[in-house]
This record gives sequence, structure tokens and C-alpha cells, in this order.
Amino acid sequence: MNIGLLALFSSLFIVGVLAKEIKGGGAMTLTISSPAFSSGEYISIPFTCDGRDISPPLQFSGVPAAVRSLVLIVDDPDAPDPKAPKMTWVHWLLYNIPPATAGLAENVGATALPPGTLEGINDWRRTGYGGPCPPIGRHRYFFKLYALDIMLPDLGRPTKADLEKAMQGHIVEQAELIGTYQRIR
Repeated sequence: MNIGLLALFSSLFIVGVLAKEIKGGGAMTLTISSPAFSSGEYISIPFTCDGRDISPPLQFSGVPAAVRSLVLIVDDPDAPDPKAPKMTWVHWLLYNIPPATAGLAENVGATALPPGTLEGINDWRRTGYGGPCPPIGRHRYFFKLYALDIMLPDLGRPTKADLEKAMQGHIVEQAELIGTYQRIR
């Protein structure tokens, strides 16, 4: 066999293996994105307390094949003032999202969540999305997606700390999307 033909067969074999890995989820990386804003960019007013305070559309991809559930935590580590943060404010907690879920629609409410998805309580002491509403300065909002090797038990209405404790030792992969917001006064 000549060297050119051998190189061609080798290339085709490598492409075939990579395509198989991607199809099976082995070579893909977990990602979370939004068509409403890019990572590091400004979150549009409709998704904040200055607008309609609705959840932005989110897209998930690259979920590893062995994953049993997804968790979404949205929080703000810059509260109350980014120049002197004192706490991380929790905006949204979802768990037991089915791993086949490709994302969440804009303004998704409890009744429209993927089947089996459960909610935790945010720092407004309620379930559901609470949009950016910083009292001062430009804050960062982390949309963190976790892929777990288990389905979590029904935790009732867990806090972020409860959820993180339950996830401990079960995170296969994680991804994040960061948006920013500063109120217009």
C-alpha cells in the first residue's frame, strides 16, 4: 500500500472515531448558552427586575452519555456591592432536569419545566426565577449547569447549600454562562 493511500485511510479512521465519540457524548463538552446574551455580556432588561423579570431562554449541549440529571443554579457573587461583596445572592435553583433537555424556554414557569424537574428556593424565599436587580453597581450573574451521575431525591424546597450538599461527589461535568447587569437610574 502506498503512503498516500495509507494516510488517507488513517485520516478517515480518525474522523470516524471522532464522529463516534461526539455522537456518543464522549468528546463533547457540556455547555450552557443563551440566544438572549453572550457570556460576559449585558443581560437584556426584560430578564431583570427593571423589565418583565422573566427567565432568559437557555440552551444546553454536550451532556455526557452517563449523566442521570442536570442542575441549574443562577447566582450573583457581587451582592450587595461589587466593590465590597458580602454574599452570593441566589436567583434560581432547578434540579433533576432530564439529561435529554436541550434547554429552557424564555419565561419558563413551574408548569412548563421539563417533566421531573424540581425547584429550590431562591434568596427571595420563593421558587422560580428572580432576575437581576442589583442595588448598586454592575453585577455578574452566573448561570451554572451541573451534570450529575444520579437523580437526586426530592429535597423539598432546598436552598443552594442543601442542593450543593446533595450534589457533592456526583458532579460529572459543569459549565457556566456569565451575564452582567447594572440598573438604569
